[in-house]
Amino acid sequence: MTDRRRRNAPARRRNRTRRTTPRTHWLLLSVLAVTLSTALLLQGYTHHMFGIASDHVTGSRGRNEAVPSQVIHGGPVIADAATSAHTAQVKAHTIALTFDDGPDPVWTPRILDVLRRNHVHATFFVVGTQVAAHPELVHRIVAEGHQIGIHTFTHPDLARLAPWQRSLELRETQLAVAGAAGVTTALLRPPFSSENDALDDADWSVLEQADAAGYVTVLSTRDAEDWQRPGVDRIVANATPDGHAGQIVLMHDAGGDRSQTVAALGALVPRLKAQGFKFATVSDAVGMAAPVRPVGLGDHLQGLALIKVLQGGDRVVWLLGVLMYAAGAISVLRAVVVLIAARRHRRLRTGRRSRSWGPPVTEPVSVIVPAYNESAGIEAAVRSLLASDHPVEIIVVDDGSTDGTADLVESLRLPVRVIRQPNAGKPAALNTGLAAATFDLVVMVDGDTVFEPDTVRTIVQPFADPRVGAVSGNAKVVNRGGMLGRWQHIEYVVGFNLDRRLFDLAECMPTVPGAVGAFRRQALLDLGGVSDVTLAEDTDLTMALCRAGWRVVYEEGAKAWTEAPASLNALWRQRYRWCYGTLQAMWKHRGALVQRGAAGKLGRRGLGYLLLFQVLLPLLAPVVDIFALYGLLFLDPVRIIGLWLAFLLLQLMMGLYAFRLDGERPGPLWSLPLQQFVYRQLMYLVVIQSVFTAVSGSRLRWQRMERYGSLQAPVGAEARGDGLPPQDPGFPRQAPYVPQPAPYDGLPQPSPYPGFRQPGPPKTPQLY
Repeated sequence: MTDRRRRNAPARRRNRTRRTTPRTHWLLLSVLAVTLSTALLLQGYTHHMFGIASDHVTGSRGRNEAVPSQVIHGGPVIADAATSAHTAQVKAHTIALTFDDGPDPVWTPRILDVLRRNHVHATFFVVGTQVAAHPELVHRIVAEGHQIGIHTFTHPDLARLAPWQRSLELRETQLAVAGAAGVTTALLRPPFSSENDALDDADWSVLEQADAAGYVTVLSTRDAEDWQRPGVDRIVANATPDGHAGQIVLMHDAGGDRSQTVAALGALVPRLKAQGFKFATVSDAVGMAAPVRPVGLGDHLQGLALIKVLQGGDRVVWLLGVLMYAAGAISVLRAVVVLIAARRHRRLRTGRRSRSWGPPVTEPVSVIVPAYNESAGIEAAVRSLLASDHPVEIIVVDDGSTDGTADLVESLRLPVRVIRQPNAGKPAALNTGLAAATFDLVVMVDGDTVFEPDTVRTIVQPFADPRVGAVSGNAKVVNRGGMLGRWQHIEYVVGFNLDRRLFDLAECMPTVPGAVGAFRRQALLDLGGVSDVTLAEDTDLTMALCRAGWRVVYEEGAKAWTEAPASLNALWRQRYRWCYGTLQAMWKHRGALVQRGAAGKLGRRGLGYLLLFQVLLPLLAPVVDIFALYGLLFLDPVRIIGLWLAFLLLQLMMGLYAFRLDGERPGPLWSLPLQQFVYRQLMYLVVIQSVFTAVSGSRLRWQRMERYGSLQAPVGAEARGDGLPPQDPGFPRQAPYVPQPAPYDGLPQPSPYPGFRQPGPPKTPQLY
């Protein structure tokens, strides 16, 4: 695609057009990105930072000098730890069954069923993330008369956390319980705790902080050790008291397979009842005032909001995982298809069994050069065209330039027709050139592009096939020095050219680039000329030709050297317009989806490919990248890095093959990893911005394109060759012009041979 000025739209069109500033789009995108990142961070913290683990996974304990003696030798329920610590013993012949780590959707209901059948109440110390995932189970626990205690939000070892993290763990768990069951509880059991004599100084600091927050700590006196799954008989034996002293028995209703716990509980309760024990909740077992109370409406609503946020985060992570794998599969599929198509295209064009288009095309060609403020590069462009080894008629249409473009061309005194017109936009300039063209074959070239001597001859050879209506040439970046130029060079070779080979084989070419394209003049006139209703007139025109039944092909040997944007700002403006214009053209020609023949191929193959790989996949890419960062932080970083390296290797293989097909040195591919981090993200943002603009109904203004004067031009006159009389016979023929691409290091090169000069950069940015 090429740059152009905005035409003066009719007043009624301007009045109907709504303006949405890019700031609104960026604000919306930023809000979405921040919201998604926050949700992933919350979900990652709550599900992957700690998690439920076996009770023995805590490491060695430290000294217990700070733990009061009356606590070490006291009862399992500890109150007033921060002031005058005291404990409470369980009443004799009383068992308080406690279950940690739940609720679990499989095992908690089964345990509740056993307790209901035996008319026993217990105390459940719940984990906040489990509460948020299964709030209906917490509601059932409370509704059936059981007691709720908290077991932190993510099951960490509180002794190893900072004080602010401890407070967060307790507060969020309380909110989850308040949202699920409408109650609050003062009972706390720290994860990895056991009996009183196992407390160390770090544990005691946790109990002191919990006491200051209003909690009573509940330890245990007997550990059923069901977390080890030692067998039903062993669990029953571990939970059975040695005498008649009251006990707080530790069991689990989550954290793994608890089938042994369910079976053991069914045997334990009747046995202990037969031995004269009664069962009670923790508070009833020690004679404590009711620790569970209803919450206010505000806390209940906050708890509900927390639960919904966490549940939404789970769904988002699941969806992102599906999208990431889908995007990866689609990308791999695309790479395989494109590489196979490129290989087949090369064999059809240059292999031993390559097919000829037909007899050589030798008829003269009209070359149309639309120009608006192209003084920086127009001389190089014109001289390269005059050096063609095919008879050409050159028509420069000056579209109201203000920098003396037309005067410069005329001052060269070369056999070139110059047509001046008031500024009306590039489509109008092309139509003017079409009307003035003498020959049936026309080549369109931008004013910032130079041809090789055989480019015109090569690009018109496919017209030997009467089905061919247009030919796409091979546009190459001339100013590929510097990182940005190198990245665009890679994109042109690996992205654009590989896709064109695929489109050629599938007979659904969506775009003949404005930098180098050839057409049948009558085919364009039959369409009414070049349309100006989209910002991508080249894409619009190509799609119209396909729908009219013409074959559009790619001729990789027809090379043209064009200037690429040399700044991120200029690149953004160019690609934003390209993408937005492509969306316009796709919408305009959406009817091809249901048509037959050549139009149907464009619709179902070409438009489908563009929609999938140039719209939908880029829209998903930033989300996938955010999820990849999430995976590095919270999942398996080795696997994530491995997947990224595999994707990079795939890109490198595509790059090496594409560079080989184009006869390019593979040196620039060393920057491919950096391109994935920077350039690729920029292109994705361009697509997102373009889609926002299209959906909002805004009309994008014509963008400025800077010219840098990086094209080298031969000095002196050129003569027409191959039988075409020059417009001014007084000028001698010169050696053919060979364009010299800028060096990779961005440093200026000496002229390749006498007679060449490097024009200086323009004083002001040029556009078109």
